[in-house]
Amino acid sequence: MLSDVHAFIQPFAVVLELAGAGIIVGGVLISSLLFVLAGRRDGDWREAYTRYRANLGRGILLGLELLVGADIISTITAPLTLETVGLLGLIVLIRTFLSFSLETEIEGCWPWRRAAVLGERREDQR
Repeated sequence: MLSDVHAFIQPFAVVLELAGAGIIVGGVLISSLLFVLAGRRDGDWREAYTRYRANLGRGILLGLELLVGADIISTITAPLTLETVGLLGLIVLIRTFLSFSLETEIEGCWPWRRAAVLGERREDQR
């Protein structure tokens, strides 16, 4: 019975994996295009580069989230062994660290400082 559930759920995990990879590739392509267009239009390549890195990070971050979801779905329907649970834990740990690092890079501050930094930015804009 569990193998039937795994056979039914596994295609959904594959679709999520493909979507995650597609979003990462699409994010790279779209970010690169926007970088070149903004750099040529404004002539400010430093600002274009800053936005490019942030856009790349957002695409990778979204793709990683889908890949983590696919891994969780694949693992919970497979026969649970210490090895599969450990592998899932390691994959989620690595991808969570990557997500945390990317989000910190995009926002320019630690997640627990985000509210204070946003408040400071709003004050500076007034």
